[in-house]
Amino acid sequence: MSGVKTPIILVNFKTYIEATGDRALKLAEAASKVSLETGVCIGLAPQIADLRMVAQSVDLPVFAQHIDPIKPGSHTGHILPESVKSAGAVGTLINHSERRLKLADIDAAIARARELGLVTVVCANNASVSAASASLNPNMIAVEPPELIGTGIPVSKAKPEVVTNTIENVRRVNSEVTILCGAGITNGDDVSAAIKLGTEGVLVASGIVKAKDPYKVLSEFADAILRV
Repeated sequence: MSGVKTPIILVNFKTYIEATGDRALKLAEAASKVSLETGVCIGLAPQIADLRMVAQSVDLPVFAQHIDPIKPGSHTGHILPESVKSAGAVGTLINHSERRLKLADIDAAIARARELGLVTVVCANNASVSAASASLNPNMIAVEPPELIGTGIPVSKAKPEVVTNTIENVRRVNSEVTILCGAGITNGDDVSAAIKLGTEGVLVASGIVKAKDPYKVLSEFADAILRV
């Protein structure tokens, strides 16, 4: 999958000021250092304005935070899949809880990404939505209960049944899709818990982006993966 390996740590920069402009580059460089030192795959999802800069500066898989299911033409203000691929993205998030789509639009976005060879990471808030999304054949599903996002309370510990139910439901309809765990992941123990529950990586944001020392926290995450 375009340099994407599992288990993976996928870092969503969101629109945090700590990951904007030059700070996005500094965070990307810290992630690159950890990946080189540990061999763990770390993916980055910077803001669209920073995507090309980040993709050209580090040898890590870079994802768009969103694409619109459109083709080139008159779509002012939308995000064209071709543009993110041209900027250096190897994949994209779809349907993050902060940028939700209707199921038909998720399907269309996956189809557009597939046309261009972009890796798709569909975010879902529970087991049933995850299963419905998995039926559309994305590359990855990331289960993230929205009420836990940004709380520091990891779904892998607070609601492990969400993760295990997701895995069970998804596997009934799609045996190939990669399943990630998100929401509230802040330390190595959270990462270990997610992997032990059967996921193949984590989708994280504030736990890394807003950390005092992102390099240190990423190193802890990577070490936790290696220990499982």
